[in-house]
Amino acid sequence: MRLQSMPVICSVVMLGMLVGCAKPPPPTPPAPAPTPEAPRAEPAPAPQPPQVDPETRALQELRAAGMVIYFDYDRAEIKPEFVPVVAAHAKYLNGNTARKARLEGHTDERGSREYNIGLGERRSQAVRRALLLQGVAESQITTVSYGEERPATQGSDEAAYSRNRRVEMVYGTGGATG
Repeated sequence: MRLQSMPVICSVVMLGMLVGCAKPPPPTPPAPAPTPEAPRAEPAPAPQPPQVDPETRALQELRAAGMVIYFDYDRAEIKPEFVPVVAAHAKYLNGNTARKARLEGHTDERGSREYNIGLGERRSQAVRRALLLQGVAESQITTVSYGEERPATQGSDEAAYSRNRRVEMVYGTGGATG
């Protein structure tokens, strides 16, 4: 029986030697050194709006509100859609007492020269009264009527007429406007 178990024992011993003598596994290569990252540029700060002095900002707001009040044909009453425009100008003048406003009244070409000068004056006076009622000093406001002499738009149709029936707000300082 000894002889029969001998091949089994030899096989086990040989197998053990093969397993035990096996080459050790190759070493794992070291992890690659981290490559230095390119320096990250910080995002540029958001552009800041240019600093604008309060006076300039207030004038920009006025221009956005509107520098012109338009009127209906042969009328001198301020239309409801222009009441906020007049209010914005009153607020500006009340906050800037050194500023002066010239109210320039205009008409379309229909009517006599004399009639249109009078109508332009009535329109500029209507805006003046509205400003005075909102606290603007009389010394800050002057009026002038150009009648039909300075049209904003040339033409003899309703589109041109409606653009010419207006009061323009012109600002200045001290005694001068413009």
